[in-house]
Amino acid sequence: MEERDTSTGRTTVLRDSVGVGLATAAYGISFGALSVAAGLDVWQTCFLSLVMFTGGSQFALVGVLASGGLAAGGSAIATAALLGIRNVVYGMRMKPLVDRGGLAQRIAAAWITIDESTAVALAQTDDRAARRGFWLTGTVIFVGWNLTTLAGALIGDALGDTRAWGLDAAAAAAFLGLLWPRLKRFQAGAVAVAAALVATLTTPVLMPGLPVLVAALVAVVVGWFDLFSRRSAS
Repeated sequence: MEERDTSTGRTTVLRDSVGVGLATAAYGISFGALSVAAGLDVWQTCFLSLVMFTGGSQFALVGVLASGGLAAGGSAIATAALLGIRNVVYGMRMKPLVDRGGLAQRIAAAWITIDESTAVALAQTDDRAARRGFWLTGTVIFVGWNLTTLAGALIGDALGDTRAWGLDAAAAAAFLGLLWPRLKRFQAGAVAVAAALVATLTTPVLMPGLPVLVAALVAVVVGWFDLFSRRSAS
């Protein structure tokens, strides 16, 4: 019976990790094409996915660059960095589970600590399955994301002006796809609405890139003080 439970647990982790990994990696095609459209070349795009490796921050970076060009570079970097802060929180949560090796393993764990690897790990019923889910999900996404980024960059480079094909809207669509599953809780939905409202109101008066940064700060403030969560619990 114990062997059967172990086998079932492994199958569940494998299914979750591969399913989430492949679905997430598919977004890399959009990112690659959009990054080229924003002014980066193929190799700069691939380097960005290899080093940054966090989809939300990457889409935010190229989205701001696409709207404001090089003049929005500072805002683009600040926005991407602000969105990437969440990975620090994930790292604090995952450290007790995955910090079991040497320096190389710790660096690898930090590299693949993202939304999806953390979510799959925390969905498991025991620490061993959680570690397996974390490493498998992170590895599948890392390999898949970088391959699809290259494919998307090559496609975007071959197409030329990606706006003629409607790919300029893919960043918002892909980012919404990443965000949508996280809007099930009241606080997340309220933050999304508030941030969208702030970005809409500030867009006419601020330089390109800054509205996104201001909206992100609104989300950070709400999350820091846990405002809507407290209201819904009372």
